[in-house]
Amino acid sequence: MAKLNGVFFSDLLKRSVHFTAVLSNDNTFINPDDPYYKRPVKNVYLLHGYCGVDTDWADGAPLGEIANRFNVNFFMPSGENSFYLDRPETGGKYAHFVGEEFVEYTRKTFGLSNKREDTIIGGLSMGGFGALHTALMFNETFSKTIALSSALIHNEVITMRPEDGGNSVANYEYYSLMFGNPAELKNSVNNPEVLVKNIIANKGIMPDIYMAIGTEDFLLQPNRDMKAFLESQNVKFTYEEGPGVHDMNFWRVYLVKGLEWALQ
Repeated sequence: MAKLNGVFFSDLLKRSVHFTAVLSNDNTFINPDDPYYKRPVKNVYLLHGYCGVDTDWADGAPLGEIANRFNVNFFMPSGENSFYLDRPETGGKYAHFVGEEFVEYTRKTFGLSNKREDTIIGGLSMGGFGALHTALMFNETFSKTIALSSALIHNEVITMRPEDGGNSVANYEYYSLMFGNPAELKNSVNNPEVLVKNIIANKGIMPDIYMAIGTEDFLLQPNRDMKAFLESQNVKFTYEEGPGVHDMNFWRVYLVKGLEWALQ
């Protein structure tokens, strides 16, 4: 395992950005019958949550052990509090940064496969929303998404009005900046439900979806609502609930479960 902390200049964000990488490149104890080493290394892009940074996953989970166990590389960008969505101002194209620029940069820099089947995206909380949204928006790049405790708050944001002041997490101005005008979000590409419908209408390829949420998590109902929506659209997906709250104890367990699902 190799752990790297890097900085590169993003043309889309118009500034230098930090990222963390954990690579499976030195496993000298490979079982010759291990199925994970009978195929090329897979590349997993992991997104952090609200108020997080690119080092959160590597600090909170044993990514080196997991990388060597599953023969995967992990790449973690810093997405700030962007919800990994595009905004109209200069330097605000976070969806395209994660879904295109960061993928292209890591592929070129680390000599990665450019095949869809070798490219997976995952995340926790805000990053779970981002992982699902990015996989749907860039469905020809990502074959699978692992969305953990996802902040699927788009339907809540749709109902927000300036006089309401937002919620306990952030104010109305923040949500309107990240998602665009809440009154227009129902039909916006910032809404993952719109992306699902667009793929179906255009007969596009749907990424494989894995969702997991703790039964004591405050985001349980929005995840159940997304589950019901996917069922209504006849989208194939895997959904799990298990004991846990909104913390790294849950995410460590279900990252492994998600990878077992993705790499079976």
